[in-house]
Amino acid sequence: MSEASLVLAIDQGTTNTKAVLVDASGKIHARASAPLATSYPQPGWAEQSATAIWDSVRDVVAQLSGTSDQIAAIALANQRETLVLWDAETGEPIAPAIIWQCRRTAETCARLIAQGHDARVVELTGLGINPLFPASKLGWAMENIPAARDLAAQSRLRAGTVDAWLLWKLTGGASFLTDHSNASRTQLFDTQRLEFSPELCALFGAPIEALPRPVPSDSEFGLTAPRATDLPAGIPIRAMMGDSHAALYGHGVRAPGPVKATFGTGSSLMTLTPGRVASSHGLSGTIAWSDRNGTAHALEGNITVSAQAAGFMAALLGIQDARALSDLAQSVPDAGGVVFVPALAGLGAPHWDDRATGLVTGMTHATRPAHLARATFEAIAHQIADVLTAMERDIGHPLADLRADGGASGNPFLMQLQADLLDRPVLRAEVEEVGALGAAAMAFAALGYSAPPGESTTRFAPGMDFTQRAHLREIWANAVARARH
Repeated sequence: MSEASLVLAIDQGTTNTKAVLVDASGKIHARASAPLATSYPQPGWAEQSATAIWDSVRDVVAQLSGTSDQIAAIALANQRETLVLWDAETGEPIAPAIIWQCRRTAETCARLIAQGHDARVVELTGLGINPLFPASKLGWAMENIPAARDLAAQSRLRAGTVDAWLLWKLTGGASFLTDHSNASRTQLFDTQRLEFSPELCALFGAPIEALPRPVPSDSEFGLTAPRATDLPAGIPIRAMMGDSHAALYGHGVRAPGPVKATFGTGSSLMTLTPGRVASSHGLSGTIAWSDRNGTAHALEGNITVSAQAAGFMAALLGIQDARALSDLAQSVPDAGGVVFVPALAGLGAPHWDDRATGLVTGMTHATRPAHLARATFEAIAHQIADVLTAMERDIGHPLADLRADGGASGNPFLMQLQADLLDRPVLRAEVEEVGALGAAAMAFAALGYSAPPGESTTRFAPGMDFTQRAHLREIWANAVARARH
């Protein structure tokens, strides 16, 4: 191993921040992780401390800083659609970060849709108006956070997604940039012109001058500042990508065909498309990444509550954790007719119903906690199946298999359920840090290395008969309809 031949890849997620030291072959030399808490101060609201997000990054960097002399570059992958507001002079956040899961702007979004703005927003961004995206969050902040208005009037307000916030802190305020993949998730970004849109900023009440400059995902983003972290100054940041985009890249996908699903707090399914797309089935057109080869476009479906449903049900049943819930679920051969719809923060793709609420149906005197546990894991898989079905309808042809990553993909019981309900193979990455490895691969490509191959996988083949699968899909669809109406 030659000097300065590793990339430090940081994957800042909703429940934790991970980091890996990886070489140009894709081999991981060291790992680190730090937890992160989310608060829910009101029904439908979801927040995190921007300071805690930064501290978690400093924590994982400190764990790996002993090999800092071998670090050639830093790569960032991050939770998307989370809005951070800070003061350019002090570098301190002025409010909690409004995370992607927050639904506080549901009424605002409904009003904009009722006024007929959705079609134009989709035309420019590929995204239907929804509280998931930062556009309405920033408008809300300008109306409800006096410090945001005051700082904007003084040209001191900085408003960015997590990538822009972390880059600012890593560089000591020298760089205020975002990459095209993250920018495309703000609902303020014209994905054809590759710039923030004055028209969209005016519509949502977002100050365009407070936004970072969007650049390709493999840009020269800046250099680490002295004392920003335990790393020495002067290490270049050479890649930034949204976590879902980085995971697709980490699976080795470079052309249309495969679809990947990240099983995290929420879930994202993403597949590359030949060009910009506008979904007719409740999905989103987005930018996968941009680099020296141009701009790669994708079709995506976002599920609001995915693997998080297991933690929720475990707490509800008084079970230790999601792993114990999985063991309980496997103690029964089926869910006994029970269906759990985890619409705990509305329903995301392909339904997009902010008024939907969580629901359990099909219980009888014979229902036991194990049936609820099994119904929870079936719900995670059903939601993925709903999005993949919508994706196939948009694309116009079947998708052969599913590439799986994310923490919950490590559960073989869930992966087998997923293959059964999809009736197609699921290929699970053998390492958990696919997003971090994707960002690292982008950084290595920027440094002139050949991109490492996609991650090796474990294959789960479908084994459920047609009648059983059709029955489960039917009672799931009926339960979703009840949760919505």
